[in-house]
Amino acid sequence: MARLGELLVQNNMITAAQLNQAQDQLKKDGTRLGTALTKLGILQEQELMSFMSKQYRVPAINLSDFEIDTDVIKLIPQEVCEKHMLIPVNRAGASLIVSMADPSNIFAIDDIKFLTNLNIEVVVAPEAQIKKAIEKYYVNAGSAASYEEVMDGLDESEIDFSGEDEGEVNVVDLEKSAEDAPVVKLVNLILIDAMKKNASDIHVEPYEKEFRVRYRIDGMLYEMMRPPMKLRNALVSRIKIMSQLDISERRLPQDGRIKLKLGKGKEMDYRVSILPTLFGEKVVLRLLDKSNLQLDMTKLGFEQKQLEEFLHGIHKPYGMGLVTGPTGSGKTTTLYSALSDLNKIDKNISTAEDPVEFNLPGINQVQMHEDIGLNFAAALRSFLRQDPNIIMVGEVRDFETAEIAIKASLTGHFVLSTLHTNDAPSTVTRLLNMGIEPFLVTASLNVIVAQRLARKICKDCKAEVEVPPATLKDIQVPAAQIGKFATFKGKGCANCSNTGYKGRVAVYEVMTFADPLKEVVLNGAAASDLKPTAIKHGMQTLRMSANKKLMEGVTTVEEVVRISIAD
Repeated sequence: MARLGELLVQNNMITAAQLNQAQDQLKKDGTRLGTALTKLGILQEQELMSFMSKQYRVPAINLSDFEIDTDVIKLIPQEVCEKHMLIPVNRAGASLIVSMADPSNIFAIDDIKFLTNLNIEVVVAPEAQIKKAIEKYYVNAGSAASYEEVMDGLDESEIDFSGEDEGEVNVVDLEKSAEDAPVVKLVNLILIDAMKKNASDIHVEPYEKEFRVRYRIDGMLYEMMRPPMKLRNALVSRIKIMSQLDISERRLPQDGRIKLKLGKGKEMDYRVSILPTLFGEKVVLRLLDKSNLQLDMTKLGFEQKQLEEFLHGIHKPYGMGLVTGPTGSGKTTTLYSALSDLNKIDKNISTAEDPVEFNLPGINQVQMHEDIGLNFAAALRSFLRQDPNIIMVGEVRDFETAEIAIKASLTGHFVLSTLHTNDAPSTVTRLLNMGIEPFLVTASLNVIVAQRLARKICKDCKAEVEVPPATLKDIQVPAAQIGKFATFKGKGCANCSNTGYKGRVAVYEVMTFADPLKEVVLNGAAASDLKPTAIKHGMQTLRMSANKKLMEGVTTVEEVVRISIAD
């Protein structure tokens, strides 16, 4: 790669000073020269690939365009791929096509030739793409054992299970059964399979005569497998052991965390919740993947006007910004995006969260512990003695927390929080019902955001469909727009597991607390009076925002109806 640097300078692609700058960078983070050059913005990835392709006379490829076969992946061990930064792409007879970040590395080519006993044909791809492919395919290959293969290895006679009487549980037997190879493999399969399928939650549910595992993918639950009933206690115990919980306690709820290392530098956190039910313990695992955390507010789903209003509201020196919506509507992502935008060197930011889902550098995050008295109200009081500029409270649950948060917002601090309400106007009613005086509500609130998550149509099987004008009229698409846009639906393909949907986009309702709205609140009006006033002064409701996504071809009529109600 040192030779690459010289070639780039000789061909006037970069200057000697830029080469030195890139070399300093690669000493710091251990990357290759090409990655350092693109990371510093000295060269575009495509420019570098074209140059290397021409210089070394090998084709350049985009790895994201390829679906690599598992049999091809198995030809080269993961350690070799990571050591030389390469990945096998395809096999044709006695030849193996290998994608490399450094096609001049003849030692790597010799290694692979010796390992595989095949002729090696080299293609070049960016290091970032190769890393991503290694993570994707070797994680998949590591969990290649299917549910059927795991179950084939199960010798039930080796596992001792407890009877119906919960008092007769033998902890030693339970621990032994949890460490049994098929049980360990099955739990690993569930954890990794859910991650591969981009699930947000895993539900392990015992019933009287069945035991099932479901994943929540893009907000919808899908049944994935039905393990034998006899595995119920062993499987739950294995999850408890992994999350360092008490396996002998089966009558009380428990909460824990599993951290799974998935290869080079990649980790996945699973937040574990155990709930005793009538027929055993139900386990729900929430997947927290920091690499998927979207902190760029322009990519969340805000309409341009909504984004401007929200940014205006959160950049005021004091006051309050509230994000509302049901559980799993993306409130945390919106809050973290706002905090990321506000996170500057001259700002002291403290957050009280239950739980802390992602670590944000430069922000003081505090985990709540109700059992020792550290709740939102206690944390808020402490924050006010910590010279804060911005405070984030995970949730306003009661009058005490609401009162302290509002007082903080009236004494020169900006407060961000969440609330469980159906839309932005009803948030005001909720605060009044908690016991907050109307004049305090109007004095403190800057902006309220209500949100939902709509499933996006899968790009690989997206097809145009006819929707009757009467249906569009029923869901309140503006009459002037009917007939001027195409509607789409996903047919279902392997990429979206035949659902027709892949990924989600947030739909927002942003209500800025302008003077006309303050007057309505001070006059004692209900939420039903507040909403028309807000709409009159430019608020775009959840239904209006959802219809915009429909007209843009992002989502479907069914999703509009599912996530929003008529205005």
